[in-house]
Amino acid sequence: MATQVSLSRRLPPISVMIAGLILVTMLVLVIFAPLIAPIDPRDVSSYSLIDMEIPPVFMDGGDPRFLLGTDNQGRDLVSVILFGLRISMLIGARAVLLAAAIGVTLGSIAGYFGGIIDSIVMRIADVLVSFPTILVALLISGIARAQLSADTVSSWAPVILIFAIAVNEWVQYARTVRASSMVEISRDYVRAAKVIGLPSRRIMMRHILPNVMSSVMVIATINLAGAILTEATLSFLGAGMPATYPSLGTLIRIGNEFLFSGLWWIAVMPAVVLVVLVLAVNIIGDYLRDRFNPKLMAN
Repeated sequence: MATQVSLSRRLPPISVMIAGLILVTMLVLVIFAPLIAPIDPRDVSSYSLIDMEIPPVFMDGGDPRFLLGTDNQGRDLVSVILFGLRISMLIGARAVLLAAAIGVTLGSIAGYFGGIIDSIVMRIADVLVSFPTILVALLISGIARAQLSADTVSSWAPVILIFAIAVNEWVQYARTVRASSMVEISRDYVRAAKVIGLPSRRIMMRHILPNVMSSVMVIATINLAGAILTEATLSFLGAGMPATYPSLGTLIRIGNEFLFSGLWWIAVMPAVVLVVLVLAVNIIGDYLRDRFNPKLMAN
């Protein structure tokens, strides 16, 4: 009986298993999108105006060649959504990695050295956290569009989006790592490392960071959903990916123009994929947060 209870506590709930399966499936689709997609939506020559605005296959007038129908440019929605999903996930993941790298670095330095360094880092964090993420991202995107040419902005749109999202998201990592580092430096093993003369960089990298990375991983998983939504919001507002290389947010923005003319699938299909993706990431993030919660683990 004790073994059965122990196993039941270790096994994730069915909702988490389903969310994990959905996320893995989406990752496979993203990786093999060029092979799975019937057309490459980035190739203008693949557009067919003859096939424009065809409804999904389960509706009257549907075409078996286009399972989810076509958009206003005759592009297969399955192909467009696959590439849009790929862009959204890549931008979200890279923004989270950049934010984590900045936050972990600054948080470790602030927590380990303290003093004036800690005060400077935390005051910068306080200023940034007082502004909404989407507002800061819109500001950075607007500055980039004002200073760069249209062609440069179009080609560098993913980099601008990644930086715009990461600028405001590193604060949570920095605060968490700073607090954990301040606890760890009082431990005997860190004091012993200082006594034998190990350099500060080695102490932080080999002794402190490994003990705080579980918290960083949980935060990164939860923030991934927020980064994807922020990218989708910016693209929906026209400050993100261009229409020629669309993300899910761009597809929803394009489809929104035809939503009330009866062509609902152009906006609804990408929106459903976005909702499912964010929901799956949130479920997994909540599970990891509870799983690595010391108070829950002790029970």
